[in-house]
Amino acid sequence: MSSERRKRINVSLLIPFLVMALVFGILIWQKYQASREVPPKAEVQRPEGRRKVVLFFVADGSRLAREARDLDACDGTATCAKLVLDELFNGPVSNLDEALPESAALKGVRIEGDMAIVDLNRSFSDDMESGSSAEMLAVYSIVDTVCANFPQIARVRLTIDGQDQVVLGHLDLSEPLMPDYSLEQLPEQEDGAKTSSPSEPLTKKGQP
Repeated sequence: MSSERRKRINVSLLIPFLVMALVFGILIWQKYQASREVPPKAEVQRPEGRRKVVLFFVADGSRLAREARDLDACDGTATCAKLVLDELFNGPVSNLDEALPESAALKGVRIEGDMAIVDLNRSFSDDMESGSSAEMLAVYSIVDTVCANFPQIARVRLTIDGQDQVVLGHLDLSEPLMPDYSLEQLPEQEDGAKTSSPSEPLTKKGQP
């Protein structure tokens, strides 16, 4: 075999080897470069938009009335319920009156099945205006606000500083309470009739 032919054979064998070496070299370089790159931070999915809620305050000093409010979107029933109740405790922005004692504060909300447990500070009971009517309006402004905005919650239990055996002057809070939307009804007039506002329809207990 001539030397020229051997050279051609060697070159034909060398070319595939060089091509394979080049390919492997490129792959190794790309892997090295990728290992040095800082991975981008994962984007946290946040709820979008706004949510319309209703809050229960006092009208005419004798009944509950609804006030609409737009809140930021939220995620999780307990988190959203606390956000809504925080707005309730901040007070009305209309000509309605606050049902809660001024010193009352929300401490936390947790969910157990179809029940919301709302923990309040001691001032809620200590500074409550005397009389069963004031107690009813204050308690059900919370209960109705939670249940009207969260249909999956059927009952609300109010606790004071974590204690669940709470008795106000005239109202026992030891057991969970269902909403009572009949407290929105207008007082009777002298002729026994009731007046209603088109924006505030009369409702029955348990129905928002």
